[in-house]
Order: sequence, then structure tokens, then C-alpha cells
Amino acid sequence: MSSNSRLTRAYKKAKVVPFDDNSKFILFSDCHRGDNSFADDFANNRNIYYHALRHYFDEGFHYCELGDGDELWENLSFKSLFEAHKDVYKLLKKYHLENKLHMLWGNHDMVYKDPNYVKKHLSSYFEPIDEVDKELFKDIVYNEAVVLKHKDTNQEIFLTHGHQADWWNYTFWRWGRFLVRVLWKPLQVWGIADPTSPAKNYTELIKVEKRIKKWILNNSLKITIVGHTHRPRFPEPGDIPFFNDGSCVHPRSITGIEIEEGNISLIKWQIATKNDGTLRIVRKVLEGPQKITNYQTKG
Repeated sequence: MSSNSRLTRAYKKAKVVPFDDNSKFILFSDCHRGDNSFADDFANNRNIYYHALRHYFDEGFHYCELGDGDELWENLSFKSLFEAHKDVYKLLKKYHLENKLHMLWGNHDMVYKDPNYVKKHLSSYFEPIDEVDKELFKDIVYNEAVVLKHKDTNQEIFLTHGHQADWWNYTFWRWGRFLVRVLWKPLQVWGIADPTSPAKNYTELIKVEKRIKKWILNNSLKITIVGHTHRPRFPEPGDIPFFNDGSCVHPRSITGIEIEEGNISLIKWQIATKNDGTLRIVRKVLEGPQKITNYQTKG
């Protein structure tokens, strides 16, 4: 199956989420939440991510995670991730309880494609203090894609991870997982990167982006937002409407995409130093805001 066919299938089977100009969404991807070991890239930005996520929850945003939220190539099970980042998962639970959590699977957490796996591992957790199982993400459903559909204009925004345009990481993800667990995770100690990752392989990154842009051109210039390559993208109106929210494992910062009041923006959260030497976490707008209607669908 071609990347075009995989993207088309994801679009046709996508969960549809209605929205309007009063809706608020924050899109993050590629958190790669790990076990807080040397190989856990997320651990460096955990405080930044938690602060941002708490801000968006307090402001009434929906949270869309566009795949690779959990690092289940390097780690054998969700349990070790939960124990390492319990505060983060409990905050995500608050979104879930308010029906504002929209989770997609990517290649590094493709096991969530199986509803039985999700139910077994994510529905509850064991609380050692009380010695009982407690509810976590009851009845949560992971999707391959989400389509945000405007209630008034019917304009659509297609959200997916983007690995559909990466034949190795979609079709042979189990082999990729095997290589990472057996070979590349130990080599991270020596600074050797995983060559199967498009985020660390510029040639492959460009190929993936070209395939996604080709799909957009063949599908009425539909606004498409992905992750996977970790490279933020924010097109100008009139260009191919191909967006990328970046990742949560940039050095000392995380990037994402906000949709609010009918506008779309690329943002970054980072640690900044105040004049008195204290540190604080700040939000910075990198691109936008642009009216979503400025990206008109063709035909």
C-alpha cells in the first residue's frame, strides 16, 4: 500500500470532532514519554510540558496528541512510563474526564491501535499506598486520525501522526522497535542516533514531507497537521497547507500548534531567565496567528 493510500484510509476512518470559532485546541506530538532513564528524552522537558498542559487545561482547551506520546519502542510497557510521569498522566486524565482528550497513535506507540491493549494497560493503575486499582483512562479510544470540522463553514483540518508517509516506520514498525530496543537504545549512551528516525535523518525527513504535500495537493488542499519528523512547519496562506507541530523533545523547549478563535498559531514553551536570575517557563508565538479561513480548500 502506498503512502497516498495509507493517508487516504486514515482520513476516511478519522474521528470527526466538530468545532467553531469559540473552540480551543492545543496540538502536541512526539512527547516520547519514557521511564526517566538516560534514554528518556521527554524527562528533560517534563516540567515545561506539565506547565503548558496545565495552562491549557485551566483555559478550557481540548488536547490533541498527534502520536508518539508514549515511547513504547525503548520501553516494554506503559507501567514504567506511568510510574515515571504519574503527574502528567493524572493531568491528562482531567482532560479525559471532560471529554477534551483526543489521542492518536504513531509508530512509537502503534500498539495503541489495538483496543484490547489500550483497555488492558490504560484503563486503570495500581496505587501502592491504598493497595487498590484506580481508574485512569476509562473507555479511552486511540485513533489513527482526527478531522476537526467547522460547524458553520464545514472546513476540515486533518490531524494524523504522519508516519503513513514513511513506509518503514508504518509497515515495519515492529522491526524498528526491535532495532531500537536491542541496538540503538544502548548506543544512545555514546550519542549515536537511531538512523530509522526521520527526525534524525534529513534525507528521509524530506521524502516524508514531500509525500504528505503530494497527498494534500491531490485532496483539495486540505489543511493537514502532522508530527513524526519533529520539524515545525507553518505555511503562509496560499502555500500548501502542510503544518507540523514539531515535538516535545527539542533541546530545552517544546513546540505545538494552537487553534483558538478561528486562528491557528505555532507556539513554543521554554525556560527563560529573569533579570534577577530566577527561571520561569514562558510561551512564545513563533508563527501566526493566521485565520484558518485564509487557507481555503480548493474546489
